[in-house]
Amino acid sequence: MALMHVQFFSNELGMETALDAIIPRSCAKPCPVLYLLHGCSDDHTIWQRRTSIERYVEPLGLAVIMPGVARSFYTDMASGPRYYSFVSEELPGLVRGWFPVSRMRRDTFVAGLSMGGYGAFKLAMRHPERYAAAASLSGALDMVQWCAHKDPVIRREARWIFGSPRKVPGSENDCFHLAEKIALLPRRSRPRLFQCCGTEDGLLKVNHRFRDHARARGLDIAYEEGPGTHNWAYWDQQIQAVLRWLNLRGA
Repeated sequence: MALMHVQFFSNELGMETALDAIIPRSCAKPCPVLYLLHGCSDDHTIWQRRTSIERYVEPLGLAVIMPGVARSFYTDMASGPRYYSFVSEELPGLVRGWFPVSRMRRDTFVAGLSMGGYGAFKLAMRHPERYAAAASLSGALDMVQWCAHKDPVIRREARWIFGSPRKVPGSENDCFHLAEKIALLPRRSRPRLFQCCGTEDGLLKVNHRFRDHARARGLDIAYEEGPGTHNWAYWDQQIQAVLRWLNLRGA
């Protein structure tokens, strides 16, 4: 595997940003790609620093792209940069120009933890024609609830990101609404979903609600839970489960 740190100017963000990438050393054809998203307090380096993701993907012939999006919740912020447009539109084009990754939907996946779990599901459900599968690890999946948080600091940050809380329910930033939209698509056009959460995690109830919401609408969602909190010991374990679930054939 080749490990790369890329510093570059984003036209969408209007500033310098960075990504880390894990790229197979030799690909007979363009390799499958996983966009791996960080959580709210982290950055593009965190997955390599806190897990063994390089070792886990080495036998799979899988490229891993890890962008940085600050605390944006993978959203075109009401009072900040256009991070959703960056991740969904600009970034894939740059990645395909720099690295030998596949352009095919069947080879394109997205996963993330906490804020990144929300971002992964949002990307896949807003663009089901681009992503074959998405995985959320301990995902912060209910932005309607988050925008109404009792902590005024969190509510203020939510306004910076989403604007008025009244704009979130039923919008393209509402994962529950997006699940209803993709349920209307033919089954073959929907991305497969994987969701997991630790039983001691404060986001467990939110994850139960999304799981039940998705299942009630007939979505293809695999769900796992077990001992664990909102920490890297759990996520290092569960990213391995995600890679097994993707069922890649390997290099």
